[in-house]
Amino acid sequence: MSAPFDYFIVFAEMRTGSNFLEANLNAMEGVSCYGEAFNPHFIGFPNKTEILGVTQEMREKSPVQLIETIKRYSDGLGGFRYFHDHDPRVMDIALDDPRCAKIILTRNPLESYVSWKIAQETGQWKLTNVKRRRDAKATFNPAEFQIHVEELQAFQVTLLNRLQAQGQTAFYVAYEDLQNLDVMNGLAAYLGVDARLDGLDDSLKPQNPVALEEKVENPDDLERGLMRLDRFNLSRTPNFEPRRGPVVPSYIAAARAPLMYMPIRSGPELQVQDWLAALDGVDVEALQSGFNQKTLRQWKRDQTGHRTFTVLRHPVARLYDAFCNKILTTETGSFTKIRNTLRRFHKLPIPGQEPNESWDMAAHQEAFIAFAQFVKMNLSGQTSIRVDAHWCSQAQAVSNMGEFALPDMILREDQLDQMLPVLAMSAGVEEPAPYVSTSNAERFFDLGDVYNDEIESAVRDAYQRDYLMFGYENWR
Repeated sequence: MSAPFDYFIVFAEMRTGSNFLEANLNAMEGVSCYGEAFNPHFIGFPNKTEILGVTQEMREKSPVQLIETIKRYSDGLGGFRYFHDHDPRVMDIALDDPRCAKIILTRNPLESYVSWKIAQETGQWKLTNVKRRRDAKATFNPAEFQIHVEELQAFQVTLLNRLQAQGQTAFYVAYEDLQNLDVMNGLAAYLGVDARLDGLDDSLKPQNPVALEEKVENPDDLERGLMRLDRFNLSRTPNFEPRRGPVVPSYIAAARAPLMYMPIRSGPELQVQDWLAALDGVDVEALQSGFNQKTLRQWKRDQTGHRTFTVLRHPVARLYDAFCNKILTTETGSFTKIRNTLRRFHKLPIPGQEPNESWDMAAHQEAFIAFAQFVKMNLSGQTSIRVDAHWCSQAQAVSNMGEFALPDMILREDQLDQMLPVLAMSAGVEEPAPYVSTSNAERFFDLGDVYNDEIESAVRDAYQRDYLMFGYENWR
C-alpha cells in the first residue's frame, strides 16, 4: 500500500508550541521536519544556510525546487513549519496539493500573545536548560492584541475555506494536545508512518509556567482589553449574498476622455452617462461599452492616466428605483416573472397588471414596504428568487468589482456635482462639463411624497450592511 502523502506542512504561528511539535515529529523514525523552511528572513533556522543542498537564494527563485527536494531526498516523510507571513507562494502550492499532509497547530491567542511579548523582552525564544531561564513580564497592549487576534482568525478561516473547497482535511492539534502522547501517535498514523513514540521529547522546557495574570505588568488593562473584544463575533452582520463576477460588460467608458464608470444597478446610471457624454461633447450612444476582461485590459493600457469610478446611492432611493422600474411596472425591461412570484407566493400587495389611476398612495407605500421586507429575506438567502444586481447590497457590488479591479473612486450621488469635475481633472480633462442632477421621472409617486419612518425602518432592516459600511443616515 502506497504512502498517503509525499510531504507535510505544519501551519502554526510564533509561540504556539511549534518547536516542541517539530521535536516530536523528528523523534519519529521516518519523519524529517526542516524548521521554518520558507521564512523570508532565513531558511529553516536562523543559523542555517541551506536545506538538503538548496540555499536561500535558490529557494527565493523557486520555492517548488525546495519542496521537490524535500519530497525526494528526505529520510522518509519530509516537511516544514509555515507561519502566515511566510512565502505566500508556498501556501497555494501546499493547499492545492492533496498529496501534502496538513497539520494545523493552534493556541489560545491570548496565551500566544503574552508569550510573544515576554520573548521579546527576554530575547529567549527557546528554553532547553531551566537554569538559563530569563524572567520578564509582558505589557499588554489592547490595540496590538486585537490586531494579533484578527490576523490569526483571518489565517485560520483562509485555511479552513481553502481545504473545504478542495475537499481535503487536516490534522488539528491544540497547544494543550502537544503533551498528549496518544495525540502525537495519532498524528503519526495520519501521516502514514509506522513509527510510534514511547515518550515525548523532553529537551524543550515550558518558558512561562505561571498563571496568565502573573505574566503581565498591567492585568487591569488586560481585563479591559478583553472586555472590548467581540469573542464570538456577535456584532458581525451576516452576509449570505451570492458572490458574483465583476460584471465587466456593464462598464461604460467616455468616448475619448480616460474615464470609466462602473455602475451599481438602480443607481444614477443615466445621469452619469449623460455627464460622460457631455465631457467629450458627444451623444450617449458614442460612449464605449460591451467590454470583456480582455478588452478592458486593453482600454487600460491605451488610456494613460485613466480613472475608474462607481457611484453609491442612498439605499432608500436605490430600492425605490428598483421597486418602481423592475417590480411594480410591467413594461419592457421589468422583471415580470419575479413580479408574478412575488404576488402569488410572497403575497406582495400589487395588482396583476400595472397599477392604474385607482392605485393610491397608501397602497403604494404598503407595497414598497412589503418589497423591502422581501429583499431582507432575499439577501439573507431565505428565498428561491435570485438576488438581482438591482437590489443586491452596494457593499457586495463593490466587492464583486474587486475581483477584477477596484474603482479609483467611490462617489456618492448627493456629491456628484462637486466630485465628478475633480475626478475628471485628475484624469487630465482640463474643463470638465458640470454634472446636472436630475431626478428620475417616477410614473407612480415621487419618493419625497411616499417616504415615511416605516419605509426607512424597512429599508434599513434590509440593508444593515450598507448602512454600517457606508455610514448612511436616514434618507431625509
